[in-house]
Amino acid sequence: MSGQIRKKIERKLKIRGYGLKMDGLEEILSFVNRFQDAEDEAIDLLLDHLDHQSSVKSSIIDKEAVHPVISLLLEAEAAGEESPSSSHSSIRVVDAFLVPKFRYDPIKKHFFQHTGSLPIHGEASAKAALYRDRFLLLFQRVSRDHHFIKPAFDTDAENSQSCQLSTIQSLVGQRGKRWVMGVISQLEDGHFYLEDLTAAVEIDFSKAKITTGFFTENTIIVAEGEMLSEGIFQVITCGFPPLENRDKSLKVLAGHDFFGCGTLTKEETLRLADLEKRAVNDMFVILSDIYLDNEQRRLWKSWRLSLMDLRMWKSFLPCLYSWVTFVLTRVTSPFILSQVSGEGQLKLQFGKLGRMIAAHPRLKEQSKFLFIPGPNDPGPSTVLPRCALPKYLTEELQKHVPNAIFSSNPCRVKFYTQEIVFFRQDLLYRMRRSCLIPPSTEETDDPFEHLVATITHQSHLCPLPLFVQPIIWNYDHCLHLYPTPHTIVLGDRSEQKAFKYTGITCFNPGSFSDDSTFVAYRPCSQEVEFSAL
Repeated sequence: MSGQIRKKIERKLKIRGYGLKMDGLEEILSFVNRFQDAEDEAIDLLLDHLDHQSSVKSSIIDKEAVHPVISLLLEAEAAGEESPSSSHSSIRVVDAFLVPKFRYDPIKKHFFQHTGSLPIHGEASAKAALYRDRFLLLFQRVSRDHHFIKPAFDTDAENSQSCQLSTIQSLVGQRGKRWVMGVISQLEDGHFYLEDLTAAVEIDFSKAKITTGFFTENTIIVAEGEMLSEGIFQVITCGFPPLENRDKSLKVLAGHDFFGCGTLTKEETLRLADLEKRAVNDMFVILSDIYLDNEQRRLWKSWRLSLMDLRMWKSFLPCLYSWVTFVLTRVTSPFILSQVSGEGQLKLQFGKLGRMIAAHPRLKEQSKFLFIPGPNDPGPSTVLPRCALPKYLTEELQKHVPNAIFSSNPCRVKFYTQEIVFFRQDLLYRMRRSCLIPPSTEETDDPFEHLVATITHQSHLCPLPLFVQPIIWNYDHCLHLYPTPHTIVLGDRSEQKAFKYTGITCFNPGSFSDDSTFVAYRPCSQEVEFSAL
């Protein structure tokens, strides 16, 4: 066995144009023998780093040239072994259908948890409750914003800079400017209205000055304007409800678990936060929009590049396979999936993928694989949230990779104390198509930044009209973004983008099938690294 490895080392060095002295060969052999079943990766890692070492002046590699490189790699390996990231308990995946449902009581001014079953096919009242819950969720947030707090005494009102909200019902017979909050609705063809819990009024956006974001039907806005004699509310300025700091929201929630991972004591939170700071080696490699039948070679190449990227070798790679979570969204096949043959082909492709992963034991054992369905993947329907891929399609893969996780779309992941939301949907294109007003270019002209502003201010992953994107009425809460998570991953077919907005890291890993792009994300530092083959 040792003789085979020697020949392999000599051959790989020769391919790269290096000669080799005996003491250099012995040094490399000693390093490679530390990594059973991963000798090829160890050699490639070492040679990749040698290629970028300015200290290597000659093409003849001896012990003096290779020893500093190996020492650094072994030091980082030792650091990786001591890292708390070796425990997979630091990550928890929450299926959308297991997210607890909370509703806001505007009378008692607190949230209460829904108890009992939630049928998939809700009654008509569930559709009305969907809009009511969205409105009240944002209304309770706005009511704490200093811009909309009513002064405690009437004498303070004259000097106050607050914008007191009026109900739409109270606009009747009123003159002068008023601030209102409501849902944009199209109650008649070509006529848009603003609705709250009291009434609806037709609105005119023709003279409105707007803030950043996509203003579509179903979005909730805060608008300043005045009633015209025709009974139309002329909007002067409008924007989305202001955001609230995550810590402030958590204080108000009185220990309620909106994310779905359970509540933690203060001591547990501090302990996890300390572990999180030390988990510098942990990484998510996120690939979106994948076709299994023609991209498995590229899949393996992308994983290997993720593990062998020289820019992150010092803190991550020397273990060869430190803990990586591979998140694959929309793992499908371009076959017509309604046909039995197409589904049979997809099952075979999953089996082939499982064998490919199982052929690399360190990758299989020390990494997690999370699969999230996309818009065209097989399943009961395209309604959101989407359930996990059917077991009869994935059982072949799970035979080879037992720890593979198949979850819903959207999907939530808790990394120590951090909350991460994954969502695979071609959202940007659909939001732009549904816009009622051209987006403002005053602050930004980047469509992705408009999208991020929209979903964060709406506290909802998909604030599109229901006729554009149907949602299961009783499970709309699964798409809520309240309190705001630390990270939102939007698997969109548009180009790679990252945008840090009010402390929330939001990014799109790009389309792997279109341009072989993916993202390496370090949750410890919230660093987003764009990658491509």
